Amino acid sequence: MFVVAGATGKTGSVVAATLLERKQAVRVIVTSPEKGTEWKAKGADVAIASLEDSQALANALKGATGGYFLVPPNYKALQYLSDRQRLVDSLAAAVESSGLRHLVLLSSIGAHVPTGTGPIRALHYAEGRLGAVARNMTIVRAPYFMENWMPVLSAARTQGILPSFLSARRKISMIAACDIGRIAAECVLDQPKGRRVLELSGPHEYSPDDVAAVMGEHFRRHVAVQHLPLSAVVPTLTSMGLSEDAAGLFEEMYAGFENNRITYEGNGACRPRGLVTLSEAVSSWIGPVMNVASDHTAVSSNTQR
Repeated sequence: MFVVAGATGKTGSVVAATLLERKQAVRVIVTSPEKGTEWKAKGADVAIASLEDSQALANALKGATGGYFLVPPNYKALQYLSDRQRLVDSLAAAVESSGLRHLVLLSSIGAHVPTGTGPIRALHYAEGRLGAVARNMTIVRAPYFMENWMPVLSAARTQGILPSFLSARRKISMIAACDIGRIAAECVLDQPKGRRVLELSGPHEYSPDDVAAVMGEHFRRHVAVQHLPLSAVVPTLTSMGLSEDAAGLFEEMYAGFENNRITYEGNGACRPRGLVTLSEAVSSWIGPVMNVASDHTAVSSNTQR
Protein backbone atom coordinates (compact mmCIF):
# COMPACT_ATOMS: atom_id res chain seq x y z
CA MET A 1 0.00 0.00 0.00
CA PHE A 2 1.08 3.56 -0.74
CA VAL A 3 0.20 6.52 1.46
CA VAL A 4 -0.46 9.93 -0.08
CA ALA A 5 -0.60 13.17 1.89
CA GLY A 6 -2.08 16.32 0.38
CA ALA A 7 -4.60 14.33 -1.64
CA THR A 8 -6.93 17.33 -1.83
CA GLY A 9 -4.14 19.53 -3.24
CA LYS A 10 -2.80 20.18 -6.72
CA THR A 11 -0.01 17.58 -6.71
CA GLY A 12 -1.15 15.03 -4.14
CA SER A 13 -4.47 14.57 -5.93
CA VAL A 14 -2.62 13.66 -9.12
CA VAL A 15 -0.33 11.26 -7.26
CA ALA A 16 -3.26 9.45 -5.64
CA ALA A 17 -5.30 9.33 -8.86
CA THR A 18 -2.34 8.04 -10.86
CA LEU A 19 -1.63 5.27 -8.37
CA LEU A 20 -5.29 4.21 -8.35
CA GLU A 21 -5.30 4.16 -12.14
CA ARG A 22 -2.33 1.81 -11.91
CA LYS A 23 -4.44 -0.52 -9.73
CA GLN A 24 -2.35 0.16 -6.64
CA ALA A 25 -3.65 0.11 -3.08
CA VAL A 26 -3.74 3.71 -1.87
CA ARG A 27 -4.39 5.31 1.50
CA VAL A 28 -4.96 9.06 1.45
CA ILE A 29 -4.34 11.23 4.50
CA VAL A 30 -6.96 13.95 4.93
CA THR A 31 -7.90 16.21 7.83
CA SER A 32 -11.62 15.44 7.92
CA PRO A 33 -13.99 12.63 6.86
CA GLU A 34 -15.68 14.96 4.37
CA LYS A 35 -12.42 15.45 2.47
CA GLY A 36 -12.02 11.69 2.16
CA THR A 37 -15.48 10.92 0.77
CA GLU A 38 -14.52 11.35 -2.87
CA TRP A 39 -11.38 9.25 -2.48
CA LYS A 40 -13.24 6.47 -0.69
CA ALA A 41 -15.67 6.33 -3.61
CA LYS A 42 -12.68 5.93 -5.94
CA GLY A 43 -11.43 2.92 -3.99
CA ALA A 44 -8.84 4.49 -1.70
CA ASP A 45 -8.48 3.80 1.99
CA VAL A 46 -8.87 6.99 4.03
CA ALA A 47 -6.92 8.00 7.12
CA ILE A 48 -7.93 11.07 9.14
CA ALA A 49 -4.84 12.78 10.49
CA SER A 50 -3.07 16.11 10.76
CA LEU A 51 0.54 16.22 9.61
CA GLU A 52 1.28 17.86 12.93
CA ASP A 53 0.04 14.81 14.86
CA SER A 54 2.94 12.35 14.76
CA GLN A 55 1.00 9.53 16.43
CA ALA A 56 -1.94 9.78 14.05
CA LEU A 57 0.51 9.92 11.16
CA ALA A 58 2.37 6.86 12.38
CA ASN A 59 -0.95 5.01 12.52
CA ALA A 60 -1.73 6.13 8.96
CA LEU A 61 1.62 4.75 7.79
CA LYS A 62 1.05 1.28 9.23
CA GLY A 63 1.25 -1.39 6.55
CA ALA A 64 2.49 1.05 3.89
CA THR A 65 5.60 0.40 1.83
CA GLY A 66 5.96 3.92 0.46
CA GLY A 67 4.42 7.34 0.52
CA TYR A 68 4.24 10.86 -0.89
CA PHE A 69 4.56 13.83 1.43
CA LEU A 70 4.85 17.58 1.25
CA VAL A 71 5.14 20.57 3.57
CA PRO A 72 1.89 22.52 3.14
CA PRO A 73 2.24 26.25 3.69
CA ASN A 74 0.76 28.22 6.57
CA TYR A 75 1.32 31.81 5.50
CA LYS A 76 -0.60 33.24 8.45
CA ALA A 77 1.94 31.83 10.92
CA LEU A 78 3.64 34.61 12.87
CA GLN A 79 6.94 32.73 12.63
CA TYR A 80 6.63 30.81 9.38
CA LEU A 81 9.86 28.79 9.38
CA SER A 82 9.62 27.58 12.98
CA ASP A 83 5.95 26.75 12.43
CA ARG A 84 6.76 24.57 9.40
CA GLN A 85 9.75 23.01 11.15
CA ARG A 86 7.42 21.72 13.86
CA LEU A 87 5.30 20.05 11.18
CA VAL A 88 8.39 18.48 9.60
CA ASP A 89 9.51 17.20 13.00
CA SER A 90 6.12 15.54 13.44
CA LEU A 91 6.37 13.90 10.03
CA ALA A 92 9.93 12.75 10.73
CA ALA A 93 8.88 11.14 14.02
CA ALA A 94 6.07 9.26 12.24
CA VAL A 95 8.34 8.07 9.42
CA GLU A 96 10.98 6.88 11.86
CA SER A 97 8.58 4.99 14.12
CA SER A 98 6.71 3.38 11.23
CA GLY A 99 9.81 2.16 9.41
CA LEU A 100 8.37 3.33 6.07
CA ARG A 101 10.42 1.72 3.30
CA HIS A 102 10.50 4.65 0.86
CA LEU A 103 9.54 8.32 1.15
CA VAL A 104 8.92 10.75 -1.72
CA LEU A 105 9.16 14.38 -0.63
CA LEU A 106 7.95 17.31 -2.69
CA SER A 107 10.59 20.00 -2.36
CA SER A 108 11.76 22.96 -4.44
CA ILE A 109 14.61 24.08 -6.58
CA GLY A 110 16.94 26.07 -4.35
CA ALA A 111 16.24 23.81 -1.36
CA HIS A 112 19.90 22.80 -1.27
CA VAL A 113 20.73 26.39 -0.28
CA PRO A 114 20.39 27.04 3.48
CA THR A 115 19.77 30.81 3.40
CA GLY A 116 18.42 33.58 1.20
CA THR A 117 15.57 31.60 -0.38
CA GLY A 118 12.56 32.73 1.65
CA PRO A 119 9.89 30.08 2.40
CA ILE A 120 11.98 27.52 0.51
CA ARG A 121 14.18 27.41 3.60
CA ALA A 122 11.49 25.27 5.23
CA LEU A 123 12.10 22.66 2.52
CA HIS A 124 15.86 22.80 3.07
CA TYR A 125 15.11 21.82 6.67
CA ALA A 126 12.67 19.12 5.54
CA GLU A 127 15.20 17.51 3.20
CA GLY A 128 17.75 17.25 5.98
CA ARG A 129 15.41 16.26 8.80
CA LEU A 130 13.54 13.59 6.85
CA GLY A 131 16.71 12.39 5.16
CA ALA A 132 18.11 11.61 8.58
CA VAL A 133 15.31 9.16 9.43
CA ALA A 134 13.98 7.81 6.11
CA ARG A 135 15.25 4.39 5.09
CA ASN A 136 15.12 5.41 1.42
CA MET A 137 14.13 8.80 0.08
CA THR A 138 13.40 10.48 -3.24
CA ILE A 139 13.41 14.29 -3.24
CA VAL A 140 11.35 15.89 -6.00
CA ARG A 141 12.46 19.52 -6.37
CA ALA A 142 9.88 21.45 -8.33
CA PRO A 143 10.40 24.86 -9.96
CA TYR A 144 7.91 27.73 -10.00
CA PHE A 145 4.35 26.42 -10.39
CA MET A 146 2.57 27.63 -13.53
CA GLU A 147 -0.55 27.77 -11.35
CA ASN A 148 1.00 30.69 -9.43
CA TRP A 149 -0.20 32.90 -12.31
CA MET A 150 -3.86 31.93 -11.92
CA PRO A 151 -4.77 34.81 -9.54
CA VAL A 152 -3.83 37.43 -12.17
CA LEU A 153 -5.89 35.97 -15.01
CA SER A 154 -8.69 38.43 -14.34
CA ALA A 155 -6.33 41.42 -14.38
CA ALA A 156 -4.91 40.22 -17.68
CA ARG A 157 -8.36 39.74 -19.18
CA THR A 158 -10.06 42.92 -17.94
CA GLN A 159 -7.17 45.39 -17.63
CA GLY A 160 -4.51 44.02 -19.95
CA ILE A 161 -1.89 43.91 -17.19
CA LEU A 162 0.15 41.12 -15.62
CA PRO A 163 1.33 42.14 -12.14
CA SER A 164 4.68 40.53 -11.34
CA PHE A 165 7.39 40.80 -8.72
CA LEU A 166 9.76 39.18 -11.22
CA SER A 167 11.48 41.32 -13.84
CA ALA A 168 9.63 41.22 -17.15
CA ARG A 169 12.43 39.45 -19.03
CA ARG A 170 13.58 37.15 -16.21
CA LYS A 171 13.23 33.60 -17.54
CA ILE A 172 12.77 30.89 -14.93
CA SER A 173 11.71 27.27 -14.98
CA MET A 174 7.98 26.72 -14.57
CA ILE A 175 5.99 23.52 -14.43
CA ALA A 176 2.35 22.49 -14.26
CA ALA A 177 1.19 20.83 -11.04
CA CYS A 178 -0.18 17.84 -12.95
CA ASP A 179 3.31 17.13 -14.33
CA ILE A 180 4.74 17.25 -10.81
CA GLY A 181 2.10 14.81 -9.58
CA ARG A 182 2.65 12.46 -12.51
CA ILE A 183 6.41 12.36 -12.03
CA ALA A 184 6.06 12.00 -8.25
CA ALA A 185 3.71 9.04 -8.70
CA GLU A 186 6.34 7.30 -10.82
CA CYS A 187 8.84 7.92 -8.01
CA VAL A 188 6.46 6.39 -5.46
CA LEU A 189 6.26 3.24 -7.58
CA ASP A 190 9.96 3.09 -8.42
CA GLN A 191 11.35 2.93 -4.86
CA PRO A 192 15.13 3.07 -5.41
CA LYS A 193 17.57 2.45 -2.58
CA GLY A 194 19.25 5.31 -0.75
CA ARG A 195 18.79 9.01 -1.49
CA ARG A 196 17.79 10.29 -4.93
CA VAL A 197 17.17 13.86 -6.09
CA LEU A 198 15.06 14.86 -9.09
CA GLU A 199 15.16 18.50 -10.19
CA LEU A 200 12.12 19.10 -12.37
CA SER A 201 11.56 21.63 -15.11
CA GLY A 202 8.78 22.34 -17.57
CA PRO A 203 9.01 21.87 -21.34
CA HIS A 204 10.31 25.47 -21.63
CA GLU A 205 11.57 28.32 -19.47
CA TYR A 206 9.32 31.38 -19.34
CA SER A 207 9.59 35.05 -18.38
CA PRO A 208 6.70 37.27 -17.21
CA ASP A 209 6.80 38.76 -20.72
CA ASP A 210 6.20 35.25 -22.08
CA VAL A 211 3.34 34.71 -19.63
CA ALA A 212 1.76 38.02 -20.69
CA ALA A 213 2.06 37.05 -24.34
CA VAL A 214 0.40 33.68 -23.75
CA MET A 215 -2.47 35.27 -21.84
CA GLY A 216 -2.80 37.90 -24.54
CA GLU A 217 -3.20 35.17 -27.15
CA HIS A 218 -5.95 33.50 -25.15
CA PHE A 219 -7.80 36.73 -24.34
CA ARG A 220 -7.21 38.24 -27.81
CA ARG A 221 -5.82 41.46 -26.39
CA HIS A 222 -2.48 43.03 -25.57
CA VAL A 223 -1.28 42.17 -22.07
CA ALA A 224 1.68 44.03 -20.57
CA VAL A 225 3.76 43.16 -17.53
CA GLN A 226 3.30 45.51 -14.59
CA HIS A 227 6.59 45.07 -12.75
CA LEU A 228 6.21 45.66 -9.02
CA PRO A 229 9.33 46.51 -6.98
CA LEU A 230 10.48 44.20 -4.19
CA SER A 231 9.62 46.95 -1.71
CA ALA A 232 5.97 46.31 -2.60
CA VAL A 233 6.03 42.62 -1.65
CA VAL A 234 5.44 42.96 2.09
CA PRO A 235 2.64 45.57 1.99
CA THR A 236 0.94 43.74 -0.87
CA LEU A 237 1.01 40.34 0.74
CA THR A 238 0.12 41.45 4.25
CA SER A 239 -2.92 43.21 2.78
CA MET A 240 -3.92 39.81 1.40
CA GLY A 241 -3.74 38.12 4.80
CA LEU A 242 -0.16 36.84 5.03
CA SER A 243 1.76 37.46 8.22
CA GLU A 244 4.52 40.06 8.23
CA ASP A 245 7.06 37.28 8.65
CA ALA A 246 5.76 35.18 5.74
CA ALA A 247 5.55 38.25 3.50
CA GLY A 248 9.15 39.12 4.32
CA LEU A 249 10.20 35.62 3.31
CA PHE A 250 8.48 36.08 -0.06
CA GLU A 251 10.45 39.27 -0.60
CA GLU A 252 13.60 37.27 0.07
CA MET A 253 12.45 34.56 -2.34
CA TYR A 254 11.76 36.95 -5.23
CA ALA A 255 15.18 38.52 -4.65
CA GLY A 256 16.61 35.00 -4.78
CA PHE A 257 15.11 34.45 -8.22
CA GLU A 258 16.45 37.78 -9.45
CA ASN A 259 20.01 37.16 -8.24
CA ASN A 260 20.07 33.50 -9.36
CA ARG A 261 20.38 32.21 -5.81
CA ILE A 262 17.33 30.02 -6.36
CA THR A 263 18.34 27.63 -9.08
CA TYR A 264 19.22 23.99 -9.70
CA GLU A 265 21.90 22.24 -7.67
CA GLY A 266 22.91 19.84 -10.43
CA ASN A 267 25.44 17.56 -8.79
CA GLY A 268 24.16 14.43 -10.55
CA ALA A 269 20.45 15.01 -9.93
CA CYS A 270 18.00 13.68 -12.51
CA ARG A 271 16.38 16.42 -14.62
CA PRO A 272 13.01 15.23 -15.94
CA ARG A 273 10.92 17.76 -17.89
CA GLY A 274 7.17 18.15 -17.71
CA LEU A 275 4.98 17.89 -20.80
CA VAL A 276 2.38 20.63 -20.28
CA THR A 277 3.18 23.97 -21.91
CA LEU A 278 2.18 27.28 -20.37
CA SER A 279 -0.34 27.83 -23.16
CA GLU A 280 -1.98 24.48 -22.42
CA ALA A 281 -2.05 25.28 -18.70
CA VAL A 282 -3.65 28.70 -19.23
CA SER A 283 -6.24 27.16 -21.54
CA SER A 284 -7.21 24.69 -18.80
CA TRP A 285 -7.69 27.46 -16.23
CA ILE A 286 -9.70 30.01 -18.18
CA GLY A 287 -13.17 28.45 -17.90
CA PRO A 288 -13.34 27.62 -14.18
CA VAL A 289 -11.12 30.46 -12.99
CA MET A 290 -12.90 33.30 -14.73
CA ASN A 291 -15.99 32.62 -12.63
CA VAL A 292 -14.18 33.25 -9.35
CA ALA A 293 -11.08 35.25 -10.26
CA SER A 294 -10.30 38.56 -8.60
CA ASP A 295 -7.75 41.21 -9.44
CA HIS A 296 -5.03 40.10 -7.02
CA THR A 297 -1.31 39.89 -7.49
CA ALA A 298 0.03 36.33 -7.77
CA VAL A 299 1.89 35.68 -4.53
CA SER A 300 2.26 31.92 -4.32
CA SER A 301 5.71 30.49 -4.69
CA ASN A 302 6.86 27.15 -5.90
CA THR A 303 5.97 25.98 -2.41
CA GLN A 304 2.37 25.92 -3.56
CA ARG A 305 0.97 22.37 -3.46
